[in-house]
Amino acid sequence: MHAHAGEMAALHSHLCKAIADPKRLMMLDTMRDGPVSVTEIADRLGLSQPNTSQHLAILRERNVVQTSRSGTTVYYALTSPKVLAAVDLLREFMSEFMTVPPGRSDDAPAGSAAAEG
Repeated sequence: MHAHAGEMAALHSHLCKAIADPKRLMMLDTMRDGPVSVTEIADRLGLSQPNTSQHLAILRERNVVQTSRSGTTVYYALTSPKVLAAVDLLREFMSEFMTVPPGRSDDAPAGSAAAEG
């Protein structure tokens, strides 16, 4: 049973690495309303097509996006809306976390900044 937990943790890490890049996060946002072509993604984000394709290849390899073809145009779409739900949840967490006043940390032991020496 522990091997299964370890395998799941490795997959989780693999997925998080795939979506940890700011450009890839923006690419996922472009797919929020459905499939988009490589050209459209590159244009919306101001990226080169080769760079866009490299990032999309990583997302595809990690099963975050899937492709379909219409003539010579390749469209990318999310494999599941759950990946955006996860990203949105993380954004909500970050916006709450960012409201904590600077220099304040709830996990610091009381008096840890007490007079040193």
